[in-house]
Amino acid sequence: MVVQYQGEQHGKPTKFTIRIIGNNLSKSSSNYQIDLLIGDKQLPTFSTSIHQSLSNCLKEIYLFSKYNGIKFDASSEKVAPKLVPYDQVLFNYNKYALFMA
Repeated sequence: MVVQYQGEQHGKPTKFTIRIIGNNLSKSSSNYQIDLLIGDKQLPTFSTSIHQSLSNCLKEIYLFSKYNGIKFDASSEKVAPKLVPYDQVLFNYNKYALFMA
């Protein structure tokens, strides 16, 4: 799943891309890997590369963006067409974490 946002970093307009890779390892659990890119450059943002929940992935992006002067514009959200419907539902439910005050 790929989600793009317009936003700013330290006041400079920037395009952000969030890549979410779901790895369904068993019928009872999933693991998620998440990448944050500014333009085409991947940021070394995360303390762990695999998360137990999509919510934890998005909270980690929120914390990184808070401490690195990144703001996402929620109205500019673009979701790439190839995605797993379940991941889309989870993302929509948990994306509030990206915009917490």
